[in-house]
Amino acid sequence: MSTIEIKVVNTSNNLLPEYATQGSSGMDVRAYLDFPKILEPFERALLPTGLFIELPDGFEIQIRPRSGLAIKQGVTCLNSPGTIDSDYRGEIKIILINLSQEKQVIHPGDRIAQMVIQPVDKIKWQPVQVVTETIRNQGGFGHTGNR
Repeated sequence: MSTIEIKVVNTSNNLLPEYATQGSSGMDVRAYLDFPKILEPFERALLPTGLFIELPDGFEIQIRPRSGLAIKQGVTCLNSPGTIDSDYRGEIKIILINLSQEKQVIHPGDRIAQMVIQPVDKIKWQPVQVVTETIRNQGGFGHTGNR
């Protein structure tokens, strides 16, 4: 396991994202709100975090849902995982949606998502006339059945 340094500006009054346990791969990200945000059923909202980062080239941040928020309140992230590229310098914002039948309240400082740092490999296309065949070949969605 390696540790990389990432420059961060935190304009919020929240702590920086942190790992909850030694084995956590994601850091909890908190909402930077002046007042609670009510999410109506099936409403989506873009919530600020007050965080601005400078990722090293060759890395991305993935924004993922928090499992507790999803199962307990029906609130999850859209566009998941969301990707923050190494050259993005704007505020990190989280797209949430309320998939429950009830209003859900997001309070200032609530943990609303996880961020996971991942290395990114770049590819170089190799144009060819055909690709190698496999047993699966063109079998697509559900081609292997239900069991």
